[in-house]
Amino acid sequence: MSLNEIGNNKSFGGQQKRFEHQSESCNCKMTFSIYLPKEAEQTAVPLLYWLSGLTCTDENFVTKAGAQQYASEHGIAIVAPDTSPRGEGVADDPEGAYDFGLGAGFYVNATEAPFASHYKMYDYITKELPALINANFNVDPSRTGIFGHSMGGHGALTIALNNPGVYKSVSAFAPISSPMNCPWGEKALSGYLGSDRETWKKHDAAHMITVATEQLPMLIDQGTGDNFLEEQLKPELLEAAAKSANYPITLRMQPGYDHSYFFMASFMGDHIAHHVKALKS
Repeated sequence: MSLNEIGNNKSFGGQQKRFEHQSESCNCKMTFSIYLPKEAEQTAVPLLYWLSGLTCTDENFVTKAGAQQYASEHGIAIVAPDTSPRGEGVADDPEGAYDFGLGAGFYVNATEAPFASHYKMYDYITKELPALINANFNVDPSRTGIFGHSMGGHGALTIALNNPGVYKSVSAFAPISSPMNCPWGEKALSGYLGSDRETWKKHDAAHMITVATEQLPMLIDQGTGDNFLEEQLKPELLEAAAKSANYPITLRMQPGYDHSYFFMASFMGDHIAHHVKALKS
């Protein structure tokens, strides 16, 4: 499948690139960004996937997170896909709300009309995009981690927990820890997957951690000044589930930090170091 390069900027000795391609999973044109450190010119490098949150595209992380510096220091690549399918004919929230539809794919495979024809973000992230990355860039798929923010934190946790043996590490900033138990998640999962809550469970990190067949290094940072903390994010549910399952996680409550990229940029170095420890061990 052909890639069309639409952006390329030198950054910390490496290259921050942007591509578009026709997606079979999402049945539309999709866009992703990739940072390649200078080491990728000579050897296959470890790889991180970053999943962004509600309303974001691939560009929010690239321009705001400050990740390139740390990726360059450690010699790793970072892929940042878009958060949903887009384009003519792609269904959106009927009321144009920010928390469903365009920019809010929730990293699931929709089964409900009219979303089922395009919203296959789970397959895109776990199958189609990795195949493209592995075929076109000098990366080592045996050394892969995944992380994300908010809706993307939900995606990173659930995708890692649902795919044992694929990822070496996982982390999240302010993840939606239990979509089955918050307004954002209930709206998205019912809209994409229907009313049968049994089908939701594989997309709920607080549930999946109790049935996990492997234990990955897991780091979670949550700001105490986050406006969405109590109603939407509920890290205490994930913490309790991990404790009941004897699954070791590192959950850090960061005093005064909010939900923004200022928060993420403050601890991005810690998260990348967390992954590097697993990917280079």
